[in-house]
Amino acid sequence: MVRFNPKARLDQSRVRDAGSGGGGGGLGGGGLGGGGMRLPIPTGRGGIGTLVILVILFLVARCAGVDLGLGGAAQVYSPTRLSDAQEGGDRYADCKTGEDANNSQDCARVAIENSLTDYWDSELGGKFRPEEAMVTFSGSVDTGCGAATSNVGPFYCPSDESIYLDTTFFDDVLEGQLGGPDGSFVEFYVLAHEYGHHISNLLGFMGQVKGGTGPQSDGVRLELQADCYAGLWANHATKTEDASGEVLILDLTQQDIDEAIAAAKAVGDDYIQKRSGGRVNEEAWTHGSSEQRKKWFMVGYEQGSLDACDTFSADRV
Repeated sequence: MVRFNPKARLDQSRVRDAGSGGGGGGLGGGGLGGGGMRLPIPTGRGGIGTLVILVILFLVARCAGVDLGLGGAAQVYSPTRLSDAQEGGDRYADCKTGEDANNSQDCARVAIENSLTDYWDSELGGKFRPEEAMVTFSGSVDTGCGAATSNVGPFYCPSDESIYLDTTFFDDVLEGQLGGPDGSFVEFYVLAHEYGHHISNLLGFMGQVKGGTGPQSDGVRLELQADCYAGLWANHATKTEDASGEVLILDLTQQDIDEAIAAAKAVGDDYIQKRSGGRVNEEAWTHGSSEQRKKWFMVGYEQGSLDACDTFSADRV
């Protein structure tokens, strides 16, 4: 499993806990109306029929100057306006060193965010800015993309450039409903994937999504790029230094990579269609098949090149 440098110092400033929002609602309640990008998960309401790439709505509306119904700028949720008790919060108050990350999954989450930020800063230079926040919550949360519940799964909101995560997702949905793998690196892969959406946003690829579904669609290419970026980070994770020159992640094992591959396969559109009791319908795919997701994670991991992750230039993905 991942081993962190005990001497490394952790930066808690972007990892926050929003607490409990009461839950309920699901996707049918209109959550993520502003374009959040999420992992595809079964909702219990007809399988994957509700699985759409909501970022299309966000991008089209933003370009057209359309109000997305979030109530105006003064009412749009921003992680920077969480109460002092929630910013960092008691949940992450004791996450100060790599040793803490070795002993706590919460602190490991902080360490992974730090590693992702350090890596992409070194990779992109002046083109980079970190995500606004990585926010954990329970039940429901208000975001710049609208209200969301635990049913949505982990997601990135381009409107407020933040990642949102109900940590019960991994046991309750990924492992419980989808039969996915168990292991700490499963969460780290998901966080790296969502951070990958932030990188696609910064580099302008998100603006290339025009619409449609299917295995070669723009939306699927965007999701596979995030998988590739996750693999790219994994390739460099043990070589990335923080501002003080300390390497945060000392060891990444083959078991960790195997867990990431298994998780990627468990959230493939074809796998979820089968798991939901339906037939495989390629034209409904929004995130890519299990094989596509595994392939592009490994492209990033094995080639270690940012250019290799340009899924929009590939003839076929």
